[in-house]
Parts: sequence; structure tokens; C-alpha cells
Amino acid sequence: MLVRFIPTAFVVLWASGFVGAKIGLQYAEPATLLTLRMLANLGVFTLLVVIMRSTIPKGRMFCHSFIVGILIHGFYLGGTYIAIDLGMPSGLSALLVGIQPILTAIIFVTYTREHLKLSQWFGLTLGFVGISLVLMGKTQWQDDSHKFIAVGLCLVSLIGITLGTLYQKRFCSGVDKIGSALIHYFAALCLFFPYAMNFETMSVNWTLEFTLTLFWLVIVLSVVAIMLLLFMVERGASEKVASIFYLVPPVTGIQAWLIFGESFDRTAILGFILSATAVFLITRTKNTDCQKI
Repeated sequence: MLVRFIPTAFVVLWASGFVGAKIGLQYAEPATLLTLRMLANLGVFTLLVVIMRSTIPKGRMFCHSFIVGILIHGFYLGGTYIAIDLGMPSGLSALLVGIQPILTAIIFVTYTREHLKLSQWFGLTLGFVGISLVLMGKTQWQDDSHKFIAVGLCLVSLIGITLGTLYQKRFCSGVDKIGSALIHYFAALCLFFPYAMNFETMSVNWTLEFTLTLFWLVIVLSVVAIMLLLFMVERGASEKVASIFYLVPPVTGIQAWLIFGESFDRTAILGFILSATAVFLITRTKNTDCQKI
């Protein structure tokens, strides 16, 4: 009976990653925090590989998994963490990268001969209107002096996770999920560590709050949430996950409001609702052509 609540639990946990990032960035710079997270991930997943006797991709599959790690974890996490560090609200960053199904649909229509359904076209239109309203509305930025740079970084994150997901579907089908995750985190570490060495002080304020936040990001997000996702995929519930993923931005916004007091005006809230509806309309149909990319 508890299985039916797993997709909802996954979305709530996934949404908390944006809030956890904002808390952690109070004690460490973006690339430094991500370097620590990737190192911890490597340790945990190395242990999981041994316990679960997983297979680590080799040769060409190693290269494919490495590229996926750069795109999904490198660009996606790197862009969002730096954007939040520049003052972007957690809820807004979650919204901008959470429109991945919309970008995927655009790529799908552009490069294939298939067509979207009428409801999905309506969803695309709602998505553009919703995002425009959020960006035009008054959102409570911690620092808006680098607003356009932060938005640009979130767009880089959006492109990274979209292309990474498509690349993984195209070239990494059938690869051991735990073993490939180990390569993903190694690839991201190869990106974050040199950046931190050259552009950051790499200083960390090791407080209890930071330690607990890092634990949450590693164990709860990188392990528990990913395991829930893999469990759902194995049980054939991936479509259900896609159909409720539209809840991530509003759930993140609620969490950020409760913890940081982040607020949005009515225009931005309406934009959130329209964007969430758009993602729902694009992903709600099982086995749609867009999900076959």
C-alpha cells in the first residue's frame, strides 16, 4: 500500500534539493560544495557497487556515461548552485530547470517527423506564458545585481539536463544504473574540482547545520531519491513520475517560503500554476511520443 506514495515522496525529496543547496551555500562556495558532495557520492556509490555487485561501464559505455555525468550533474547542478549563490530564489531556479519536458517537446518536434497532441501544444503555450509571468512578477531575490547572469545559468542547467537525459536514453540503454551513477559523479567531480581550485577559495565553514545539509544532499538526494526513482522505473511507474514532476517547482517554492521566507507576488504565483499545468499536460499521457526520444 505504501508503494503508491513513492512517486509523491520522490518529488518532495527532489524538491528539497534546491532548498538544501541554498542552505549549504551559506557555508561554502558553489563548486566547493559540489566537490564535497561528489566526493561523498563517490564513496557511498563505491560501497553500493560492492554490496550490490553492480557492473561499472567500461570502454565506450564508460565514455557515454562520463558525458551524461557532465551534462546532468555538471551543468545541471553547477548552473543551479551558482544561480542560487548569486541570489536567485530556490523556487524560481526549480521552475526554470523544471520545464525540461517543455524543452524536450520542442526538440522532439524540431528534429523528428512525429507530432504533438493538441493538449501538448496547449501545454507548450501555457508554459511560455507561465514562465513569462514568473519572470515579470516580483520575486524576492536575495541579491538581484546578477539577475540576468543567474537566469542564464539556469538556462544552461536546463539545456544540460535535457541533453543529458536524451543522450542517456540514446546511448546508455541497459547500462547498470548504480555502476553508471558512479561514473556520473566522477565526471562531475572532474568538472567541479578544477573550477573550485581556480576560481574559489575552497574555504568551508564546518558547522553542524552544514554537515547535516551535506548529509541530506548525499544520502537523501543522491542515494534515497535515486533509489526510489530506480525502483519506480523497475516497477513501470516512470510515466507516473513524469506526470507529477510538475509539482517540483511549487513544492520547492513552499519549502523555500517556510524555511527562508521567499515570497512571490500574484503574477509570479499565477505563472507557477500555469507552468506546472503546462508540464502536466505535456507529460500526462502514458507512452507519448515525446517520452520515446
